[in-house]
Amino acid sequence: MKKFALLLLLPIIGKAQIPSYKPAVNFIQQHKVSMLEEFMHFLAIPNIASDKENILRNANWIMAAMKQRGINDVSLLYPKTKNAPPAVYGEVITPGATETIIFYAHYDGQPVDTTKWATGLHPFKPVLLPGIYDDNAKTISIQEAIEHENARIYARGASDDKAGVMAIINAYGALKASGINPTVNIKFFFEGEEEAGSPHLHEIMELYANKLQSNMWVICDGPLHQSGRKQVVFGVRGDTHVEVTVFASKRPLHSGHYGNWAPNPAMQLSKLLSSMKDDNGKVLIKDFYSDITPLLASEKEALRKIPNVDQQVMDELGFIKPENSSWSLADAVNMPSLNINGIQSANVGKLAANVIPTKAIASIDLRLVVGNDWQKQQQKVVNHIKAQGFFVTDREPTDEQRKKYSKIAMVALSSGYNAQKTSMDNPFAKRIVKAVATTSVDPIITTPTLGGSLPLFIFEKYLNTKPISVPIANHDNNQHAENENLKLSNFWKGIETFMSIMTLQK
Repeated sequence: MKKFALLLLLPIIGKAQIPSYKPAVNFIQQHKVSMLEEFMHFLAIPNIASDKENILRNANWIMAAMKQRGINDVSLLYPKTKNAPPAVYGEVITPGATETIIFYAHYDGQPVDTTKWATGLHPFKPVLLPGIYDDNAKTISIQEAIEHENARIYARGASDDKAGVMAIINAYGALKASGINPTVNIKFFFEGEEEAGSPHLHEIMELYANKLQSNMWVICDGPLHQSGRKQVVFGVRGDTHVEVTVFASKRPLHSGHYGNWAPNPAMQLSKLLSSMKDDNGKVLIKDFYSDITPLLASEKEALRKIPNVDQQVMDELGFIKPENSSWSLADAVNMPSLNINGIQSANVGKLAANVIPTKAIASIDLRLVVGNDWQKQQQKVVNHIKAQGFFVTDREPTDEQRKKYSKIAMVALSSGYNAQKTSMDNPFAKRIVKAVATTSVDPIITTPTLGGSLPLFIFEKYLNTKPISVPIANHDNNQHAENENLKLSNFWKGIETFMSIMTLQK
């Protein structure tokens, strides 16, 4: 932190306004060591949304980094709900500018299971490796990493989404240190509970609606296209979850004494889940696809231009046939999905025992596209479970219910949010695409929808402002999983990408 503060005291390079971000690229090249040191310090702060103390540490750290770069009105925006994580806000008003862009990223991360991280890796002890982790990988120094084309940093939040936070504020810091004025007013908004579903984001939008007015939100989250080309994304899928618990006997049973006779909840749950999809991956739940808003001609054209990377990705991931052979990967992320996130029932491996378990649990993830309503999509799943002969309850079954129903499922419904999409013909968005294109020798990919989810419908609902996404992470970053990482070349290119947007041309 202190080292970067000293950097901003360096002599300004060129005092006149320069209508290009290019001189700031030299600043980035000269100060990669201090920027990477700072980034690693940031990654060492645990950032699980439920860890209120450390979330606030992250927020305060970001505030200090923003102030060091001369960003104004740096503050924490709290929702109405007490003890909920704050958003970090700041702004730069550019003399003569008549347009405003708000840059968004989130600083919280997914929960971690340290036992699943590879030997020598820890979610909150960032390390640098010369490439993708393997058993023989050895850590390298910051200087070695900067000089290594394929170097990666490993830590929770490295790609999702502290990279976005740091790329955005470093972009402005580099412009300022290089004497370059942005062409637009810039506002910064860093959320602290996106990975928890952003349950209080709407409260912040309502409370600070006047402060958060802009021409467009630019969202930094998610990966580049699998081809490695930069992309600008015009929409995101919605998201919600359903947890299903199937019950059988009230106590575990010896599989020898009771096998072939007592019902097995793991088997019941497996059959229930298999009834939800056919052999080609099509969801069989009634009306699952019935309310989709059809793609526009411009969106279909954009999809046709996206390079097909299906074989590349299958080779990387080690399978030879996609779940739904009638869809390419680009097609698949523009459709609603049903995914099993996890199944649990008794133990396996060294802890396996000869028992018939008492219950089996599955967590189901539902991704939605424009037209789907998250609550209706949940209800479709519940209706399907009932149609398979299950009595559905929202709590542990009573003895009376156990005597009455042979198949019992407890269903827990989470909160959720709908999909959002900005028109690919939006004039302001087209200017941003042109700006990003100046940073790449390859054509920029524009796509209607990102595979992942963000609550971007809130931006439209409460602020009446359109968002688009400009991701920077490598596609193989292991976000949400163990060994999360960021390719450093993506980080440097990401900073340049945001400098180009901050110096947006008419």
